Amino acid sequence: MVDVGAKPETHRTARARGSIRMQAATLALIADGQASKGDVIGIARIAAIQAAKRTAELIPLAHPLPLTRVSVEFELDAAALAVHCIAQAETLGRTGVEMEALAAVQIGLLTVYDMCKSVDRGMVMGDIRLLEKSGGKSGHWVGPA
Repeated sequence: MVDVGAKPETHRTARARGSIRMQAATLALIADGQASKGDVIGIARIAAIQAAKRTAELIPLAHPLPLTRVSVEFELDAAALAVHCIAQAETLGRTGVEMEALAAVQIGLLTVYDMCKSVDRGMVMGDIRLLEKSGGKSGHWVGPA
């Protein structure tokens, strides 16, 4: 791991986003709360938060961070036949929370897949990216639109 001991503690945030595309019938099951495994969005939100909290266990060289906040939102997009996930992670620390936000998105979407795979094995996750980060030496960064 990189030595961050000499870096000052600052308030750090990161937002990430990704999507999972699916059949119209699968999106309707999610929207209507009729998936056989239960509340897809509610369970995916909990899984995403848990992933953010456990990122250092999943990514070998990531620092374990004391997160001060994790928020996860899902948007059902009928026009794109997709579910979008946006996660934000925050800490007061010496290293950024980009990996935590990205891990939350990935696991949130993977949970949607797991909960709906019995009706739609062709779902596609993609466009997973960092939207924005702030704090630390490099300051504020916003990704391309």
